[in-house]
Amino acid sequence: MHADDETVRRILTTGDTWAVVGLSANRRRAAYGVAEVLQRHGKRVVPVHPRAEEVHGEPGYATLAEIPFRVDVVDVFVKSDLAGAVADEAAATGARAVWFQLGVIDEAACARTRAAGLDMVMDRCPAIEYGRPEFGDLRG
Repeated sequence: MHADDETVRRILTTGDTWAVVGLSANRRRAAYGVAEVLQRHGKRVVPVHPRAEEVHGEPGYATLAEIPFRVDVVDVFVKSDLAGAVADEAAATGARAVWFQLGVIDEAACARTRAAGLDMVMDRCPAIEYGRPEFGDLRG
């Protein structure tokens, strides 16, 4: 199992600052729309992308390590073969949770992240989770 509903709920309700790795100003990318949903639910969304672009009114950073404040959740929109390094960096920078988006799967990274004491969700999307009937109280 990639995450239980309790973990998903905990991340969605307690994670206030989300670093979205792979978020750029490209409106056609899934990360752009998911970041909008997160903002509608009161989350601060921090773009992390090599171009370090401002997105949704927030300044961007090229890497997680460059963010000068702590983030609660690292939401990962990169290919599965790159996701493990992002999860490791998330743990090293003090994040509380890592969220691998739909189709982003790395079982070893998931195990390492959980072993490091972080909450971990894999192969799910927070925008979809907000819409699930079980989480109706989170729809905002």
